[in-house]
Amino acid sequence: MRLHADTPQQLAAVLRGRRLSAELTQREAGSKVGLLQKTVSSLETDPSGSSIASLYKLLSALQLRLVLEPNEAPADDPQSPEW
Repeated sequence: MRLHADTPQQLAAVLRGRRLSAELTQREAGSKVGLLQKTVSSLETDPSGSSIASLYKLLSALQLRLVLEPNEAPADDPQSPEW
């Protein structure tokens, strides 16, 4: 199953949804990879201020990986997400 996240808010929702599907608390997910509960909370609410290293740790705990692919939408497309 592919999950798309075009904005920090979408990424947060994907992370939270995956953790809940795995029936893990924030503390449990964090302890699998050495993250504090508050770090997991930050990634699930506003990941824009989190480190890439923390993101990768949480992805690992949730058995997810990051895949980058070209965005085929033109830059001036009104459907393109704004950062």
